[in-house]
Amino acid sequence: MSDAQSTPATAPAAPLLRAARGTHPEQVFCNGSILTMDGPAPKYVEALVISGGTIVFVGDESTARERFPAAEPRDLDGAALLPGFIDAHSHFSAAFDLADRVNVGPPSLGHCTDIATVLQTLEAFRVSRSIGPGEWLIGYGYDQEALTENRHITVNDLDALFPDALVMLVHVSSHGAVLNSAALQWAGINATTQTPSGGVIARLPGSQDPAGLLMETAYMNLVVSKLPVLSPGDKLRLLDAAQQDYASQGYTHAQDGFVTVADLDLYQSAAAGGLLYLDIAVLGSFMEAPQWLGNPKYPTGSYSDGFKIAGLKVLQDGSPQGRTAYMRSPYLTGGLDGQADWCGEPMMPFESFAALVQGTLMHGVQLYTHVNGDAAIDQLIRAVEQTGTTAADDLRTVAIHSQFQHPEQLADYVRLGITPSYFTNHTFFWGDVHRANTGEGRAAFISPLKSALEKGLVVSNHSDFPVTALNPFFMIFTATNRTTRSGNILGPHERVSGYQALRALTTGPAFQLFEEHRKGMLKVGMLADLVMLDVDPLTAVADAVKDIQVLETIKEDVTVFRR
Repeated sequence: MSDAQSTPATAPAAPLLRAARGTHPEQVFCNGSILTMDGPAPKYVEALVISGGTIVFVGDESTARERFPAAEPRDLDGAALLPGFIDAHSHFSAAFDLADRVNVGPPSLGHCTDIATVLQTLEAFRVSRSIGPGEWLIGYGYDQEALTENRHITVNDLDALFPDALVMLVHVSSHGAVLNSAALQWAGINATTQTPSGGVIARLPGSQDPAGLLMETAYMNLVVSKLPVLSPGDKLRLLDAAQQDYASQGYTHAQDGFVTVADLDLYQSAAAGGLLYLDIAVLGSFMEAPQWLGNPKYPTGSYSDGFKIAGLKVLQDGSPQGRTAYMRSPYLTGGLDGQADWCGEPMMPFESFAALVQGTLMHGVQLYTHVNGDAAIDQLIRAVEQTGTTAADDLRTVAIHSQFQHPEQLADYVRLGITPSYFTNHTFFWGDVHRANTGEGRAAFISPLKSALEKGLVVSNHSDFPVTALNPFFMIFTATNRTTRSGNILGPHERVSGYQALRALTTGPAFQLFEEHRKGMLKVGMLADLVMLDVDPLTAVADAVKDIQVLETIKEDVTVFRR
């Protein structure tokens, strides 16, 4: 959860926020840096007027005063005003789960730098929550690459301190975890368990006994599918705090990037009850597609009380930092379980993946695909080609992450109408890891924003929360600097301008959502979705952009967060 000092505008109840929209008097903003994001180059105006939940004037202050004499004055006092940020890809419902988990990530996500501090953090959380034998003790943000030992924690490390609790360290990629013996026994995983296709069960040296690490399908099918889940009532009680996490970072639109049918029902219930004051777009799970895809109970592509099902999400590979992304050529560092010539694996056979792509588009539903490695990207391109669709059909298939691309694949994206949502935070958090795993040349082209823009593609940038923090200013920093933890510049030719980085948080994701005519710019007729900042990101000095603070977030003329 965010540690922002906030004054949530939600008392006494969230439904009042939605009901208040359109009832406020006209408001005129002036005396600040009002950046419209309208056009390929920065454009500032003196005044902005909002009324009835929309923007009714953008221009000079004297005209605004003359045309709207009764408007309530909002003196920016030098602050910056921009369109509200649009979350291109994260996992909103992760905020529910994190309430009962402990952060074991490295700086700047957490404070764990070695195995000892991970174990100490787990133990302190166990004591504070009085977690007993047979109960779950779960850490999140675990990243072996950032530990001084430079290795994975094992079942033996965990068993020495936690012989009885069910311990799980969720990998920072969210694609795997390390379990202790009690948790492995709970999951029914032992020396005789076969590794599922597309998954990894690491084994202790010299034996078939599980080492604790499970990745991809081994983690999802053998563990995640069996975990206890919060009740709908518990999630509804956490809904306001989760929305405040996003609003405190300037987001007026959030995404939940992989949801079950049960969560579709939850969001529909929350929306009908007026509990959503941010727009929340979700991606339905491909694993449950037969239950919701084409079902009139779950309409797609349009909002109802702030909620919409934007499309279907399918995963076709894993994470590059976890060495489970599907690559054309082998990782230089081998596989997680010592495999030589390891390229990772696709999540499913190509024929099954292509059938999902075809079926999704056949239903008129937007397709979102998780593809990290170049071989997985090849499969996406091939699957879309087989449908016979091109850019002229304007389907806007979104390639989520799309990290290890090649230049010719960008040309394929242009031809087929595939739009990438990049993840430039990787350059900082795992840039050095990618250099070791794949070599300088391949690593330098990850998240190639500059090259994609030069090809004419519309792009977005995302945090993939909880993989990295929601902070949009850190995303601007990584997109414009591409500095690794060790201080290297990873692919300097792919650095973009501050304005281009902002477009990837506003106009880019709006386009990918088919909402470019209502969000992402300060323009007459657009929604009055605004964020007020203490510093204009385009004038922030050097890496100070990371430290910009959100002063206020406004959703359709209603303040939903004020610092």
